[in-house]
Amino acid sequence: MSDWHIGVIGGSGLYEPGALEEAQEIPVASAFGEPSGPVTTGKIGKIRFTFIARHGAGHVLAPSQVNYRANIDVLKRCGVTDVLAVSAVGSLQEKLAPGEFVAVDQLIDRTVGRERSFFAGGVVAHVPLADPICPRLSDLVVKSVKKAGAKVHAAGTYVAIEGPQFSTRAESHLFRQWGADVIGMTAMPEARLAREAELPYALLGMVTDYDCWRDDKADVDVSDILSVMSANADMARESLRQLAAVLPAKRKASPIDTVLDTSIITASDHWDMGAVARLDAVAGRVLGRDS
Repeated sequence: MSDWHIGVIGGSGLYEPGALEEAQEIPVASAFGEPSGPVTTGKIGKIRFTFIARHGAGHVLAPSQVNYRANIDVLKRCGVTDVLAVSAVGSLQEKLAPGEFVAVDQLIDRTVGRERSFFAGGVVAHVPLADPICPRLSDLVVKSVKKAGAKVHAAGTYVAIEGPQFSTRAESHLFRQWGADVIGMTAMPEARLAREAELPYALLGMVTDYDCWRDDKADVDVSDILSVMSANADMARESLRQLAAVLPAKRKASPIDTVLDTSIITASDHWDMGAVARLDAVAGRVLGRDS
């Protein structure tokens, strides 16, 4: 069995019965509240994958209702080593056409009101986030999508908005001026929390539509988005099968695996024990409560 264990965050349709060997659906409790639902864990070839549906079964959670902390926490509790997020995105650039994929490499956070950190009090940590995407995992994802036969762009900046409404035309133009390539509602604080949990994170965006910056075109339409998502679902699943095949036989250590070694600023004699207990999975390695 490989020492890779890939956590996948995506829609409930990203996996299907029979896609995983030895598949099990398991409810996992989190110290940070209710996750979006149970996880489904199993193997593709020699690689263990653990899935969680970000918006819950049947897509019942709006982007701002997702408990991102609980989702990352339960994946960490399941022993995942790396996280791949698969998300629908709108295009802010002509070159990124609906039906194509983009491996995001940078993020702009425009969300508000979401819990952004595991270290909310009692134990304070400041993790570096200049490059929120793991380049190693992202490169492997690009290779797997190419092997699956889809067109994939190897880089792109994602602007995360609160939603659930789509952006205004003025906002869409502004985001293009900022250099953003795609737009979505879920990458933040997901990527922030993955870094705090010492989990390398990659984001594969499925381009479903052009955002409303094209003044001569109609507004974003949910039915169009769902149609493209449905058409691309098989390709996304095939990309996961290819990812299992392209992962190196042995997972080498990543600097992200130990990022908390130099990030916790609260002196140990001032740690709040309740906070330490909640962080048993996320930061147990450095707080002396390794689970």
